[in-house]
Amino acid sequence: MIPFIDLHAQQKLIRKRIDKRIKQVLDHGQYILGPEVKELEDRLSSFTGAKYTLCCSSGTDALLLSLLGLKIKPGEGVIVPAFTFASSAEVMPLLGAIPIFIDVKRDTFNIDPRKLYDSLKTAKDIGINVKGIMPVGLFGQPAEMDLINDFAKNNDLWVLDDAAQSFGGIHKDKNVGNLSEAAATSFFPAKPLGCYGDGGAVFTNDKDIYEIANSSHIHGMGKKRYEYDRIGMNARMSTIQAAILLEKLEIFPEELKKRQEVANNYNKTLNSLNLGIELPKINKNFKSSWAQYTILLPENINRDKLQENLKLKNIPSAVYYPIPLNEHKPYNRYPVSKSGLSVTYYLSKNVLSLPMHPYLKKDEIVYISENINNFIKNY
Repeated sequence: MIPFIDLHAQQKLIRKRIDKRIKQVLDHGQYILGPEVKELEDRLSSFTGAKYTLCCSSGTDALLLSLLGLKIKPGEGVIVPAFTFASSAEVMPLLGAIPIFIDVKRDTFNIDPRKLYDSLKTAKDIGINVKGIMPVGLFGQPAEMDLINDFAKNNDLWVLDDAAQSFGGIHKDKNVGNLSEAAATSFFPAKPLGCYGDGGAVFTNDKDIYEIANSSHIHGMGKKRYEYDRIGMNARMSTIQAAILLEKLEIFPEELKKRQEVANNYNKTLNSLNLGIELPKINKNFKSSWAQYTILLPENINRDKLQENLKLKNIPSAVYYPIPLNEHKPYNRYPVSKSGLSVTYYLSKNVLSLPMHPYLKKDEIVYISENINNFIKNY
């Protein structure tokens, strides 16, 4: 079976260094917020260019902490894509806020800046005070943050970049994590930079956002131990996960290059077959971290049958995401932009993600592509 994501190949390269790092944690015994957590925060700030980095327990908690830092209040609105993972929308209702669903672009899978005005007006027309926009760097490519930031500035909104999948990406020479007031990422094992459990981080250049998020992630604690400034949560990072991420961060730049090579090989091989498949598009002056390699199948192809056929050939595949968020029971009462979600619905029916990781071999890519070719040609 070709691995969908191959963590074993990566671990072989750095296992001894990870073992050494974990031993150091076991020796000093500071299992929560040990010195490795601060070391990782410093290293991540250097990597992204963000002034402040807060490591925490998961990508979802990173979003929650960011919203707390941005001072979202119950009843206020946040514009968010309907084509994304549940975390992007669930964090608003958890704080009493309201997601307003917006459509995405067909070629990049990311929020469509042209539809921001309609989304804002939709909310205003029903009495919701929108405070911010949460673009999602889906599958690895950052959203068009310059256009989104301009719209936000002109309408007195903040921007929270959901970079759970796009960490390692670049937008016009600026690293993800340093593209808006705040950003949040995930270190879930399957992410481009993942630990061996759950983990996440908040990035910002705003001291106030950082200090509120930092306090909130340790139960709202103030300057003194057991003195609380606010209602918070338990979102601390495990020191062992920080230790693992420090070694993974060492090879991360090289792995990003390898991911790009894998994507290039996919593009070259699939393009040569003329299957009518739409391949992922990376905008000019953007770089993707290639969290996923996601294609758009022709409408006449039965995706389920294709997946079954690939599975028989030991080729895994996945669908991210088969149901728009606004169609799920917990979210179907929240507003949808008056522009509609036509692209979101189209993508949900036709996207397919193929194996993607830095160690995917060229002959494996050819094998995957040929089997897709055989199915489509004989369909």
